[in-house]
Amino acid sequence: MAADANLLGEYLAARRARVRPDDVGIPVLGRRRVPGLRREELAQLAGVSVDYYVRLEQGRARHPSPEVLDALARALRLDDLERRHLHELGASERARPRHRTPSREEARTALTWLLDASRDVPALVMGRRMDVLAWNRLAAALVGDFGAMSPRERNLARHVFLDPAARDVYVEWEVVAHDTVGVLRRAAAQYPDDEELEALIGELSVKSPQFARWWAGADVHEKTFGSKRYAHPVVGELELRFETFTLPGDPGQTLLTYVAEPGSPSETALRLLAQLAAEADASPAGAARAEE
Repeated sequence: MAADANLLGEYLAARRARVRPDDVGIPVLGRRRVPGLRREELAQLAGVSVDYYVRLEQGRARHPSPEVLDALARALRLDDLERRHLHELGASERARPRHRTPSREEARTALTWLLDASRDVPALVMGRRMDVLAWNRLAAALVGDFGAMSPRERNLARHVFLDPAARDVYVEWEVVAHDTVGVLRRAAAQYPDDEELEALIGELSVKSPQFARWWAGADVHEKTFGSKRYAHPVVGELELRFETFTLPGDPGQTLLTYVAEPGSPSETALRLLAQLAAEADASPAGAARAEE
């Protein structure tokens, strides 16, 4: 993120606004001009001085200790993911990397072989900015024709927020989109020097009012496992379970796989989609494109 970005302060302010005074035993007397806790109330709950907390939230105190962050996390009633995110933000303030994060990301060759071999399972490799770095033909048939896109267009966040078709493809678009914002929020803390990530967030904030609104909420999300419903234009609706595997040798990269429940209508639809994708690849047009 830019040197003057105050992600830690933004996050603290957003979480502070979420906690109601009566949730933490503070009596409410009369009208309050701010939602949630006041700065002095949070400082008292966390056991830090009001002046220090104000400077921390305003970005004028940039070296919070892990102990202070733990105290703030307890006062704000953060869950495990939110606590880890707070520490990541604090760590990025204490010691920024000497070298900028490399802008180019690539999937290892062996991973592309693995994807190609997984013909019956939609799978792709996603980078730290949600760029699609590698995919198999079934993932392309399910989500979009990545091969026909420019590298810049192969980004799941841009797809969700800037591609009008995404609202039709994802049955629960708002859930998918909100989680996408949370994934980028987490990435912003983990890679504070990534200029391309900063540019992506800026682009989405300008072009999508919904993205800007959710970004201001400062929620974070970690893509692990779950289910997702698709309304495919050819094979109909599918409910698929996804699993996310981190790739330790490639920081920031994850392998995403999708599978249908055995014996379900979604499994039948997915098999049909795989058959259609294979037939398309075997056609003269598909073969010609594969050689490009």
